[in-house]
Amino acid sequence: MAATAMAAAAAASRAFLRPHRCLLLPHTHPLRRRLSTNATASAPAATAASPGVVDVLMKRGLVEAITSEALAAARPGELKVYCGFDPTAESLHLGNLLGLVALSWFRRCGHTAVALIGGATGRVGDPSGKSSERPELGIAAVEGNSDAIKSLVAQILGRVPEPAHRSHSGQKELSLDNSANSSQTMGSFLILDNYDWWKDITLLDFLREVGRFARVGTMIAKESVKKRLASEDGMSYTEFTYQLLQGYDFLYMFKNMGVNVQIGGSDQWGNITAGTELIRKILQVEGAHGLTFPLLLKSDGTKFGKTEDGAIWLSSKMLSPYKFYQYFFAVPDIDVIRFMKILTFLSLDEILELEDSMKKPGYVPNTVQKRLAEEVTRFVHGEEGLEEALKATEALRPGAQTQLDAQTIEGIADDVPSCSLAYDQVFKSPLIDLAVSTGLLTSKSAVKRLIKQGGLYLNNVRIDSEDKLVEEGDIVDGKVLLLSAGKKNKMVVRIS
Repeated sequence: MAATAMAAAAAASRAFLRPHRCLLLPHTHPLRRRLSTNATASAPAATAASPGVVDVLMKRGLVEAITSEALAAARPGELKVYCGFDPTAESLHLGNLLGLVALSWFRRCGHTAVALIGGATGRVGDPSGKSSERPELGIAAVEGNSDAIKSLVAQILGRVPEPAHRSHSGQKELSLDNSANSSQTMGSFLILDNYDWWKDITLLDFLREVGRFARVGTMIAKESVKKRLASEDGMSYTEFTYQLLQGYDFLYMFKNMGVNVQIGGSDQWGNITAGTELIRKILQVEGAHGLTFPLLLKSDGTKFGKTEDGAIWLSSKMLSPYKFYQYFFAVPDIDVIRFMKILTFLSLDEILELEDSMKKPGYVPNTVQKRLAEEVTRFVHGEEGLEEALKATEALRPGAQTQLDAQTIEGIADDVPSCSLAYDQVFKSPLIDLAVSTGLLTSKSAVKRLIKQGGLYLNNVRIDSEDKLVEEGDIVDGKVLLLSAGKKNKMVVRIS
């Protein structure tokens, strides 16, 4: 019977993709009843002690707005929620992290999470929050980026959560251990690509069957559109259609896959409501919902995740777990608790305890930042990535007793300044000269002052003498040196 249903669904999907086929459903109410019946039948039994996912998200500061209060009343298993990610680069960045966290919360509350990769919309570019049109990407770049992001999202959403979380009342928010009950609580997840349905839709079909239901006045009234229209560069027709393209994605998945919720950052509100309106007008049914979460900002209002070196990427190929960990370790005290609530899955009780600990005498600075960095790194890079970050962090701490090896030093070479020197330029060279020639410090006098202050390190060993020469045993595995000026400034010296 399940095989028959799957075959029927596949046939319906193929019919929907064929050009010159009507998208509209009969204007009757059985569809609405059928969606409700199926959702209820597949949902695990709800208990009074289990709060809804919207309630969980609101308590953690992860809800900016919702389209309907009915969303908050959904029971486990009733929601199939999607968040879109356009493949504008080879990796998602920190700004996308909230979407993945929110999807994971829906999973943890028993719902189905859908990550939609914009293989089609990525070729257009979302104008939301942008002051100018995105550079056009070639087809090969979009496809390569899409594949890389699919793999990344699969790794992040596919990890099984470990801890059980408790609410302030002492009741369990969710059971997330590896018991049988946990496997019933966790929802599934899917990764889709909107190019799979857009590739077979003609412009004339789209204008006739979707465009005529969109009101230009409503589209122009969207905040993201108004800002761009008032700007010096204005907005191209291509970008103007983006909200309809994204709205149609919601319509397509609602009709063919039962996806009934779209989530996104607060700048996506216009795109989300475009989708709910299309569903209401074209399908003549209710039941499509939207939810937005706040953008990831620091307390001063600036974006969190932007550095002088560029974006904080989620892929270890573009940013090492060590560097990722260090970014969160450096979060200011004023932001750390809020980020703990929105970016981790620790219980609110435990977060409150961490907040209280920061106010007590004897609190060790950055203790809470360390916990934040560990939790977020584990979510994004897994246990192996966290272990790599912790190992590098400890090994590269000036004065650490951890034995350095060439692999550990090379592991951070992309994240700190580095240079290459010939063996005879290093062996028997005065360390003061080497510190200057590598660019670690600007002058010999600066190096001497640092030595007197106890701040110059060679391979994490403090240097107390200005006469120190580099010996053969100082060259780690015969390949590299690590120079440190204080705790933060480092220089990796490769020996050729």
